[in-house]
Amino acid sequence: MARIRRALLSVHDKTGLVEFARGLAQQGIEVLSTGGTATALAQAGVACREVAEITGFPEMMDGRVKTLHPKVFGGLLCDRANKRHVAEAEKNGVPLIDLLAVNFYPFEQTASRSGVTLEEAVEQIDIGGPALVRAAAKNFRNVAVVTEPRAYPALLAALAEGEGELPEDMRLELARRAFMHTSRYEGDIFTYFTDLTDPQTEFPEVLVRRLERIRTLRYGENPHQSAAFYRDSLSRRAVSVARAEIIGGKELSFNNILDADSALNLLVEFADDPTVLIVKHGNPCGLAIHPDPAEAFERALAGDPLSAYGGVVGTNRPVEASLAEAVTGEGKFFEVMVAPDYSPDAIEILTSRRRWGRNLRVIRAGPIEKTEGLYSMRSVRGGVLIQRRDDGLWDETSLQVVTQETLEGSVKKDLPFAFMVAKHVLSNAVVLARDCQVVGVGAGQASRVDAVRIAVAKAGPRCEGAVLASDAFFPFADGPEIAIDAGVIAIVQPGGSLRDKEVIELCNARGVPMVFTGMRHFRH
Repeated sequence: MARIRRALLSVHDKTGLVEFARGLAQQGIEVLSTGGTATALAQAGVACREVAEITGFPEMMDGRVKTLHPKVFGGLLCDRANKRHVAEAEKNGVPLIDLLAVNFYPFEQTASRSGVTLEEAVEQIDIGGPALVRAAAKNFRNVAVVTEPRAYPALLAALAEGEGELPEDMRLELARRAFMHTSRYEGDIFTYFTDLTDPQTEFPEVLVRRLERIRTLRYGENPHQSAAFYRDSLSRRAVSVARAEIIGGKELSFNNILDADSALNLLVEFADDPTVLIVKHGNPCGLAIHPDPAEAFERALAGDPLSAYGGVVGTNRPVEASLAEAVTGEGKFFEVMVAPDYSPDAIEILTSRRRWGRNLRVIRAGPIEKTEGLYSMRSVRGGVLIQRRDDGLWDETSLQVVTQETLEGSVKKDLPFAFMVAKHVLSNAVVLARDCQVVGVGAGQASRVDAVRIAVAKAGPRCEGAVLASDAFFPFADGPEIAIDAGVIAIVQPGGSLRDKEVIELCNARGVPMVFTGMRHFRH
């Protein structure tokens, strides 16, 4: 492997630049540079040679043209093992470049800024930088290319250890990361221009998403499945587990992440009200609204104490000591807690209490606020399904009371509460609620009548005076009849069944008001 004798540095992000260039010079490596990079090095007293001296052309057009020259690209692309390449370089006075350090203009940061103009965004499209990086990465056996300042120390150490030479596996890894860098950059530009030129197209013909790995997980849904967790660069605005801070407990598992995500989605739904919920296997098994968070937790727990064991606790308000005490009480066990923030006392309780501090994963998610315009993505064998997230709301103007009985008293609050919870329960979904507290859930059933039976069994005597919400229409009157027999006093469903008349007649005969929303909320 040839010794590195000459390096070209041309970076926008100058983090660690001076130390890196000085380290190269100390190892006898000649430093070439351009524009602002050369100025920064000169000011720091690091000797460098400007590229313009080699090309014979000054930087021009406000820096748009400075490295786009055969003497630069020839120095990067020359195959040292090819005698004709080397002879042509010597004949044309092309200095060989053995190391390249480049990072790009901040296009994505600029383009995502509020109020940015097209002209401002376009000026941050780097031309020379990506071209240089691709050239060096293509010729990785002869040229080492580095695009990340954090890699400088390791590179200097490897050069010192190898007496100016780098092992091929390191060169190959640097090239891989270089192409990752250029693909991200081009993807950001493509996405920006797609949004700009065809803003009415909700689903473009090509969708570029940048998924950045956060961590490799111990395993997936089951121990025999490998898994990793990635952050979606297109979803910066939304509160998410991918952007949350883990402040205590064991490493999050695949299933922990799924349940915490389900909790956040439901907490966002009730962002206007102080809410505590418990999620198990993707389904809310308890949820309550109450100004006292500790009381809200106890009411959520009462929704299904058996299923709650080992679940995820979530709240959309900062956690104080009283809620932390309630969560870690005798006989209780939860895998994860997710909240906007925690008081110092709450953190102390959750992270140091015997058994809890070692096991409970504590997630600080930041402000839990409603965000519109988000999309969900699910993989299928050989493809991906993408849809706008179900952000359909309870709309009083589109409701239809289809029975003789009208809505009165607490039912007016409980029906929208139950229906919005049902939206987050796996289909077929039935939710029973009373006084803004979930008392029974029937989830993920192939038969809606079975979902009703499960919800009624979970609620037991608490069915008396409860309301029922269904995520989709009732195909027969049997489900509502079971619920009414158990004490349900009002029903909300989308409507739209061929047998709606049969269901309405049952409710009229039993004196139970029923509302049609006209909006289905399947969740598979």
